Amino acid sequence: MRKYMMAGNWKMNNTIAQSKALADGLKAAAAGFSSKVDVVVAPSFLSVSTVTDALKGSGIKVAAQNCCWEKDGAYTGDVSASMVKDAGCEYVILGHSERRQYSKESDALVNQKTKIALANGLKAIVCVGELLAEREANKTNEVVEAQTTGCLSGLTADDMKKIVIAYEPVWAIGTGKVATKEQAQEVHAFIRGLVKKLYNDAVAQSTVILYGGSAKPDNIVELLAQPDVDGGLVGGASLKADSFAAMVKAAAEAK
Repeated sequence: MRKYMMAGNWKMNNTIAQSKALADGLKAAAAGFSSKVDVVVAPSFLSVSTVTDALKGSGIKVAAQNCCWEKDGAYTGDVSASMVKDAGCEYVILGHSERRQYSKESDALVNQKTKIALANGLKAIVCVGELLAEREANKTNEVVEAQTTGCLSGLTADDMKKIVIAYEPVWAIGTGKVATKEQAQEVHAFIRGLVKKLYNDAVAQSTVILYGGSAKPDNIVELLAQPDVDGGLVGGASLKADSFAAMVKAAAEAK
């Protein structure tokens, strides 16, 4: 049985003090569900250590929002996977649509980052998803297959134990739009089929696939009811302790 996961991506929001306050609020509101749901939050790099300290003993895990593709060296402004691990992170988000859009990250680069993250003892939340124009051109499966295959290239079945896949319909991120439960299930099932084709059925059935497009307390229940939706990569709704805790609670009660 796959365990549900709710991962909150705080993006470029919150000062260190605000991040601590949010972490404290989540510890009080959501920590009790961490035995039933994998709960993860991804603050900014500057807040990672503070949030990690604040969440000690809660069962809530911390993720970085990105990491560099290189071990170390002259990469001004970048943060290595080993630094992320040392700061207390268990996970790292890679290939988010905003990184692909603004920093022109390719599947090959995401693949490099994924490999170095795993080599440093991190688990990776690898993001894939199509643009609105690609969906309207009926290229969703083509795009998702290319991204998934590219990002997972060279990874073994054993590596996949440390991989979470997040499906982000880019047209639904920050727009207020959300994929219908049928649309989400269709692509999640397609991704699971791809993983089966790349590896085997056991790997496919054990891989957690998150939905990441404007997931909120008012739509999470119907999304979680879909057989191949295993949780959410949550943006705006994770910036308030009560709304994110409500989503965690929904996941805990959905089992």
